[in-house]
Amino acid sequence: MITSMPLKSQTLYMQNRELSWLRFNERVLEEAMDERVPLFERLKFVSIFTSNLDEFYMIRVGSLTDLSVMKEEHRDNKTGWTAQEQLDAIFAATEPFYEKRNAIFAQIEQALQNFQIYRVGMEDLNKQEKKFIEDYYEQHIFPILSPVVVDSHHPFPHLMNKQPYVMCSFEDKSHTLGIIPVSPSFPDFIQLPGESFRYMLTSHVILGYAKQLFNMYKVSSAHLVSVTRNADIALDDENLEYEDDDDIRLLMKKTLKKRSRLAPVRLEVEGLLPKRVGQLLCDKLHLSRHQVFNSAAPIVMNYPFELIQRMPKHLTLKCMYPSFQAYNPLETQAYPTITEWCLKEDMMLCYPYDSMDPFLQLLKESAEDPQVVSIKITIYRLAQHSIITQYLSRAAENRKDVTVLIELQARFDEQNNIEWAERLEEAGCQVIYGVEGYKVHSKICLITRKDRNRIQYITHISTGNYNEKTAKLYTDISIMTSHEEIGRDADTFFKNMAMSNLEGQYQHLLVAPNHFRQPLLACMDREIEKARRGEPCRILMKSNSLTDIEILQKLSEASEAGVPVQLIIRGICCLLPGVPEYTENVTVRSIVGRFLEHSRIFCFGADEDCSIYISSGDLMTRSTTRRVETACPVYDPRLKQRILHHLDVMLRDNDKARQMSGNGQYKRLSAPYEANLIDSQNQFIQEAMQAMNRQHPQHWRFWRKWSRLLQH
Repeated sequence: MITSMPLKSQTLYMQNRELSWLRFNERVLEEAMDERVPLFERLKFVSIFTSNLDEFYMIRVGSLTDLSVMKEEHRDNKTGWTAQEQLDAIFAATEPFYEKRNAIFAQIEQALQNFQIYRVGMEDLNKQEKKFIEDYYEQHIFPILSPVVVDSHHPFPHLMNKQPYVMCSFEDKSHTLGIIPVSPSFPDFIQLPGESFRYMLTSHVILGYAKQLFNMYKVSSAHLVSVTRNADIALDDENLEYEDDDDIRLLMKKTLKKRSRLAPVRLEVEGLLPKRVGQLLCDKLHLSRHQVFNSAAPIVMNYPFELIQRMPKHLTLKCMYPSFQAYNPLETQAYPTITEWCLKEDMMLCYPYDSMDPFLQLLKESAEDPQVVSIKITIYRLAQHSIITQYLSRAAENRKDVTVLIELQARFDEQNNIEWAERLEEAGCQVIYGVEGYKVHSKICLITRKDRNRIQYITHISTGNYNEKTAKLYTDISIMTSHEEIGRDADTFFKNMAMSNLEGQYQHLLVAPNHFRQPLLACMDREIEKARRGEPCRILMKSNSLTDIEILQKLSEASEAGVPVQLIIRGICCLLPGVPEYTENVTVRSIVGRFLEHSRIFCFGADEDCSIYISSGDLMTRSTTRRVETACPVYDPRLKQRILHHLDVMLRDNDKARQMSGNGQYKRLSAPYEANLIDSQNQFIQEAMQAMNRQHPQHWRFWRKWSRLLQH
């Protein structure tokens, strides 16, 4: 057990998690700056940066705002800052990001004009376009508008979370404001007629007609605004208990409605509001001026994805990453079925470089296999059109015992999961919801077979969700194994979840919250002992985030003992590397590229016989103490070699990787146009395509052609 350390000592080598996250999102924005990245991909990165920041304010700033008004003072256990001090630092750090995004977005829009793609305003329309917009407004927009005037008889309305509003001020001070909601039912943009691709944001059309809509008043100014509200709602906040599955589903539905009505934490404005209007909105929304952010770029940036989908194919080929064919082991399998393959040897899939088809095929076979008696699976996020649920439903219809542990509190996917839960129940699956007070974030599927009175297990463990869509966008690792003892652990896991038992004992799996952190700390202790004996040692960990205080302290202890500590942390990292006496042997790097780095891999040891775990959980306090997570050891030497190869390539990445300095800032490892750059994701694509080449040579030739074009 780690002894407590004075906070002053910790602050020397730890940093605030919120500022660390903001630096991660800055790295996302840097991808939009990189002119080597295809143009449409750069536009998507601006959109991703914006949605990331939205969620950060809804969740993290929302939570800190709640803490800041509590009587009991809450301090960050890494820096000692109060909630209000953290908020002040966040607001100060956020403002420059708007200026940076404005500049990048303007640069991208200028480049898009080279391809005859124009976002226009009312003043840019020619005669034909004005007529088109006028007709469109009269037929499709005006009938749905619900403008309101705020005065002595009309109170200030509730502004919904992240919905744009046109805010008008009048010369007649007796009427305070005019407000026009931009309905979510409207399309994000309207494409104009003509040969070039010219479009206008619907919100800007409404803005352009604001004076006409309020023609009985003299409109002195009109701006688009959007309020961000605290969305950090948990079931615990409701102080309600639920007795059965219907109760929790009903409670989650009520919770979702409540999310849009919580306290404001941010106001975004396109342009610059008149001082009087700005102060009035701050007063009505109970915001400080530090929580108001002005933007030249559109404040709602969801539209680029639909915009790109409407582009002609020749433009998408030029302005997007070249598509590639994921390697599909099924096309080279030496066994008649994937079931038999998994019973004979372990299989590992590395998404998105490998296809998810082998796992889907395993489920499909299991749904029809007369020897399969049960399928049990955890669900956190599903695709909108899920093939996985089709196979689970088919298995249930074939009278197999199908248990689906579905997490209704998967943030921002709650409604989707509620709907899937109801459909799966209708198909005959047994649907359960895990343990009260804990999110079940594990990614595990257990297929149980009965062959000649002998029980066989095929266990699938993954670092990512059972989601066919994200398996093409996120880097994750999954393993299918018939290891009997791992299968027994998986069976114990599902029994424990059905009985809300967090105290279960496991021989191989690490299961949070009660059997996850301590085994990892014990693995680190073994490396520390090796270092003290002068033996080869290493701690190599890949995670989305690193915030757990005990793990941070143990990594510092390992560094002090002389253990090389190599961390690949995509997002938040509260550990500062290279701090004398504390983290001199620690290196931290982050990779942000075409795909979202999502796999969690924990490696202990300096040789090929090292211990390796793949995990659903990050090295975060929420994962180690407030979630049900699962980590699985990798025993097959072939799979261990492949994982070590992946980690080695990521450690040699000098293109998309950034390395953290002792002050928490990140820097490039090479100049962008330097020779001999290694982009780890690109290398894994090439390896997948080379494997595909042995099956389909034409795919490899096509991909190499477009890859060379992009490089030039």
